[in-house]
Amino acid sequence: MAAQSVVSEKSLLFAKRIAKCYVFLKEKKSETVMSKQLLRCGTSIGANVREGQYAQSKKDFISKMNIALKEAGETDYWLDVIHAAGYFTDEEYSSLDADNKELLKLLAAIVKTSKEKE
Repeated sequence: MAAQSVVSEKSLLFAKRIAKCYVFLKEKKSETVMSKQLLRCGTSIGANVREGQYAQSKKDFISKMNIALKEAGETDYWLDVIHAAGYFTDEEYSSLDADNKELLKLLAAIVKTSKEKE
């Protein structure tokens, strides 16, 4: 499976987890501000990957993958903050963090390879 389809699949699955996480934080922990930030950036990763699949040019593709990479970086931040604030158990945090770190690595590799081939 090509790296592009792997990151597309993984980012969609991650977005589903983030959406469920948002509902959990909102309903069970009464947290709305940070959880909305997490929802926005965590689901934006896959949205930008999907946009990249329909890019008009190589430059546009790289731009979309870079945006997805930045969103994954922001997601990393909000996961850390929400965990540090005590809204996630260590286990919940570790699972989400591992998935996001995998997306960060995949996206960084896609951007690097795409730039080298440009």
